[in-house]
Amino acid sequence: MSPQCVLLLMIGLVASSGSALAESGDVSGVVNVDGSRKMYLGCRGMGAPAVVIVAGARASAADWTQSEPGKVNVFSAVAGFTRVCAYDRPGTPVGEAPSRTDPVSQPVTARAAVADLHALVTAAGIATPFVVVGHSYGGLVSRLYAMTYPDEVNGMVLVDALSEGLRAAQAPREWAIQRVLLDGDLTEALKVYPAIERVDANLSFDQLLAAEPLRPMPLTVLSADHPWGPLVPGLIADGRLPADIPSDFGYVTDRAQREAQAKLAALVPGARHVTNTDSGHEIHKERPQLVIDAIRDVVDAARDGKASRAP
Repeated sequence: MSPQCVLLLMIGLVASSGSALAESGDVSGVVNVDGSRKMYLGCRGMGAPAVVIVAGARASAADWTQSEPGKVNVFSAVAGFTRVCAYDRPGTPVGEAPSRTDPVSQPVTARAAVADLHALVTAAGIATPFVVVGHSYGGLVSRLYAMTYPDEVNGMVLVDALSEGLRAAQAPREWAIQRVLLDGDLTEALKVYPAIERVDANLSFDQLLAAEPLRPMPLTVLSADHPWGPLVPGLIADGRLPADIPSDFGYVTDRAQREAQAKLAALVPGARHVTNTDSGHEIHKERPQLVIDAIRDVVDAARDGKASRAP
């Protein structure tokens, strides 16, 4: 897990009825869900299965839809071979602007995020089953969605996903430190934006553990391989991490994350685990072609009706 993971875990069209909103054409706007709330959704491309991207903690759809000039953009590339959608959870700002999705009480849990996504999928008419792509905390949400609504997901790509395996791989005293880093210091952010997303990791992990097992499906797990351990002393010295964090704690996180990622790759038969990514936590930005290829591979397997990636 890279420092970005720790620090992160640290408009348009208004649709009163979204039944046809996500079927075709470019979409960028808000959808009415649950009768009163609005959630932002962006979709491009055509084809089935659709790909639904679930961004990391406090990251909006823009984390995937916007890119620097001259760089490959995963969202745009996927739109070239199938329908792709990304959305904003409550409390996920866009640059200096607040979330395009209506706020909710914070902190939230993975189960609440799943309920929101299901309401959005229903209201916007996103065709199911779809392939879900989850980055960081979005991976936790993606898995719980597939476990809660197994008929609606026929493939999954996990991009350096957060999981309950991180907690399981650490001693209680280590996990207590890890939680501080995952939550991040939001003191200043809360002054500016009190509705910013905050995640109850322990409760979310417990929700995953209580859910039905993930059914067999094509699954690719992409894991960051840039170690965090050597960077922690400098981050403490720069004041970017609390001074009371042990200087060697990054190595604890690296070890626990390796164990957690291996467990994700063992969730279903035939899963593919890519560990040689030459990337930090944001693989979709640092090595976008790896993510594009993984999504295409899972989409192709889903189109062929495969229950796994195994031959």
